[in-house]
Amino acid sequence: MDDYIKSGTDKRPSWDDYFMEVANAISKRATCDRGKSGCVIAKERQFIVSGYVGSPSGFPHCDDAGHHIKKITHGNGEVTEHCMRTVHAEQNAICQAARIGVSISGATLYTRMTPCRTCAMLLINCGIKRVVCERKYHQGEESESMFKEAGIELVYKHNEHQQYYQ
Repeated sequence: MDDYIKSGTDKRPSWDDYFMEVANAISKRATCDRGKSGCVIAKERQFIVSGYVGSPSGFPHCDDAGHHIKKITHGNGEVTEHCMRTVHAEQNAICQAARIGVSISGATLYTRMTPCRTCAMLLINCGIKRVVCERKYHQGEESESMFKEAGIELVYKHNEHQQYYQ
């Protein structure tokens, strides 16, 4: 039975839970299976825009053409692999807001995991005031630090790392 029905009365989800559920539903549209993510940007309890991981419009998707993997060597010598074919969910949401001419300044972003460093910088410059993540990104410490320095509230639903294919 519905998780929100308890003892015969309706229990409504919090706004954070509501928008996170929408972000998770949107993540199902992602076209790269290496970290299916989706996000929602909301302001004053109103849905503004959404985004999910996918290739630029008109370009082949990972689901169709395979991954475009590049190895990245970090300053500490760690080597990680990243798919470069796709645009991140947060970036797609920012682009969607720009396309329709809607300001996201002062809004809250809901996403499955900590935004990457590049997305964090974009969100800071867009004026996002709050970021709610379902889980942590395995390399999200720098983003966490940037959000703190910028005065952006960062909330995690679960204090664990998002598991996905690397």
